[in-house]
Order: sequence, then structure tokens, then C-alpha cells
Amino acid sequence: MSVKPAPASALFAGPFALATLSAPNGPAFPALVTPDAQVVELRAAFDDDRLAIRSLLENWEAALPRLEALAADGGQQRKPLADYQVHAPVEPRQIFQSGANYRQHVIDLHVAHRAPNDARSEEERRAEAAEIMDRRAAEDLPYVFIGLPSAITGPYDDVVLPSWAEKPDWELELAAVIGRPAYQLSADEALDHVAGYTIANDLTDRTTVFRRDMPQIGTDWLRSKNAPGFTPLGPWIVPAASVADPGDLQVTLKLNGETMQDESTKDMIFNVARVVAYVSQTAQLLPGDVVLTGSPAGNGMHWGRLLRDGDVMEGTVTGLGVQRTRCVAEGTS
Repeated sequence: MSVKPAPASALFAGPFALATLSAPNGPAFPALVTPDAQVVELRAAFDDDRLAIRSLLENWEAALPRLEALAADGGQQRKPLADYQVHAPVEPRQIFQSGANYRQHVIDLHVAHRAPNDARSEEERRAEAAEIMDRRAAEDLPYVFIGLPSAITGPYDDVVLPSWAEKPDWELELAAVIGRPAYQLSADEALDHVAGYTIANDLTDRTTVFRRDMPQIGTDWLRSKNAPGFTPLGPWIVPAASVADPGDLQVTLKLNGETMQDESTKDMIFNVARVVAYVSQTAQLLPGDVVLTGSPAGNGMHWGRLLRDGDVMEGTVTGLGVQRTRCVAEGTS
């Protein structure tokens, strides 16, 4: 079962977005979607039966003008989006995930983990944390780790909570989708290699983040973040040209209708360009790769409320649409 997207007057910012769709029981195909919920099937439009979103991104500079022309062509055959199932918009070869990248979120963590002998007021501890964050932004580097493509699921698919995940948590994020190979970029160059943006919910089981058997090893991101379906992605890739400022977008997650996360990307410690540039210093970014840029304050651990069977998460990022996923306990879907 999947949860259908909420209706909206405009699905996203700009004249078009990219999606991966399928008819009921049919194969997935790449599509251009218009803000009024109409679909152009791109394999026919490009006369290529093997076309996929990733192959479009591999030829992004040539594909973009053709996509813009298709969006503007009112005579182009279109079908209603409601006739199709929406999948994750792209199958990346690599996923890069940022941690501890929102100032208020990290300050909250700093204050919450007070040492037993720390008698200072919360105000004093917040001031100390704010100073540390300012220094980190000026002098330090982003914190990035690697995710698995097998963790990706669609933006309206059920999210299965594994039986071993004792504290599953949400982390809504802005995600950058790479459109040109990128290696050892400067921050000034980085956004030129971003084709567009989408929404990711980077779920985490808090009980398995740290290895209890070997605490000196540190974090275990394989175990805590990479269960099947732990990264709902989409619904669309909105071209970068339609996103006026990725550093000024509102990231909002509602749990069963109640707002839990609601923060601007202005609060990032390292902006999108710095995160992409940092990743490129070590790894070669490939077209279709996805770079998650961190999650703002308001995770389940902050509220003392983790995900449960039947919960519905609704995530939005300004101009990028809405993803809506239902949590299902393993063995009950």
C-alpha cells in the first residue's frame, strides 16, 4: 500500500520537474511533469526506448534545453499524473549523507548532553555551543558519510520499520542531484555541477548509531541508516534554475499532522556548495548521485517520540513538492 500525495495547486516551483513513474503494473519510465499535474513521457519525446532519468542527467547540458522546450510546448501530448504511480525520481550510484549540519540542531544536542557536573545554566551552555558552531563554520569541514542505494524508496511508499530498530527516527533533508561529473571542486564551482534538488527523509535507528560492543570504533551508519526503504526520495527533481536560493528554503516535517521540523536551510553550518565541494575532494561525484545536506532541529529524539506502526510522515521543502509516507511494522505490511 502507498499513501497518495496531498493535492496542491502547484506541485513544485518552475515550469517542469523530472520524475520516474509507472502505470499500474507497468514498467517505470522517465517523465516530465508540469506544475498542473500533467505528464510527458520522455522516452517517446526523446525517441529513446532506454532513456532513464540518470541518462538524462549524464547529458544534462544537452537535455535541459530540450526539456524546457517540451515544457513550453502546449501541443505536446500530455496525460494526467493521477494515472501513474510515483517512484523515487532517480537511481543514484552513490549517496552522500551529511550529519550535524544545522546550527540549532547541533546546539540542542550540545545542551541535551550536559555533563553531570556541569552546573551552568542552559543559556550559558547554549552560548558556548553557538560559539563552537560559529568557529566550526569558519574553520572546520562538513561531516559526510556514505549511504546505500538499496535504502531508497518512493516518496509515497510505505516505510517498513525493521523489528530490530528500537528507536526509528525521521530526518527530513534537502538533497542535491548531481548533473555533471565533479572532482576536487571549489565551493564556487560546486553548484554548477548540481542539476536539481529533491527531498530526502534520511531515517535513522538511534539505538544502532553507536557500536555498544566496540565503542572506540564510533558510529555504525550501515546498521542505523541503511535498512530497505529507510531513505524515501522525491517526488521530483526540480531543476536548479527553478530554485532561486537553496540556502533559503523551508524544511518541514509533520508527523500525523503535527509539525515536528520547521527550519530554513539558512541555518545550515555548511551550505550546499560547501558540502558538495567537500565530498568532491575525496570522491568523484557522478551524474545522478545524491548529496543529502543534513537535517534541522526537531527529530524524534528531541521530542521524545520515535516512529511507530501507522505513523504518517509528510515532508516538504519549499518549491520541491511533498512526500508522504506511512510507517508499517515489519511483518504487518
